[in-house]
Amino acid sequence: MHKSHPAHAPHQFRSIKSRYFLGAAIVCGSVGVISLRANNEHMIKLRDAVYSADMKNDHVEASLKQLQAYVVSHMNTNLSSGANAVYPPVQLKYTYDRLVQAESDALAQSNAAFYTTAQKYCEAQNPTGFYGATRIGCVEDYLTTHDTKHQLAPIPDALYKFSFISPRWSPDLAGWSLVAAALSAVLFVTSLVVRRLTK
Repeated sequence: MHKSHPAHAPHQFRSIKSRYFLGAAIVCGSVGVISLRANNEHMIKLRDAVYSADMKNDHVEASLKQLQAYVVSHMNTNLSSGANAVYPPVQLKYTYDRLVQAESDALAQSNAAFYTTAQKYCEAQNPTGFYGATRIGCVEDYLTTHDTKHQLAPIPDALYKFSFISPRWSPDLAGWSLVAAALSAVLFVTSLVVRRLTK
């Protein structure tokens, strides 16, 4: 029974032409670069879908979750707030504006109801008065003494701004292509060294 010996390994390794390893490194590296670009382009599409959903008020949360899931699992899709990055990279401007408008509308209705209550109170206190002129002071006093919260409080926008960090390496086409390119490059250099040492 024939057995292979470790001594044969350098000879077998040397029989593989170095240019094959170099070619594999170039091909795999090219695939990796193209895949990295594709990852980034797909992230941009998902980000634009979030902006569109935000503007139309249509499945905003679902679009945002889809973007987050893609960014955190693919290389070259970074949406983080760094020194050289746009801050914040994802802003739900229209969702925030709708919230502020809803709060303003609710406050306006509350204030109108509060003012109506003040008028009715003062009408009961002072039923005689020409077109309510004598009740103005009463209404003002009521509004002052019973005022609790009739101004729009600042609404923090931090909950509507997002940044997502992509991994340094991901097990997708881009990640494995770069691994294969690096391995091929190492084998190329190793084959050159082996050829030089075994001459």
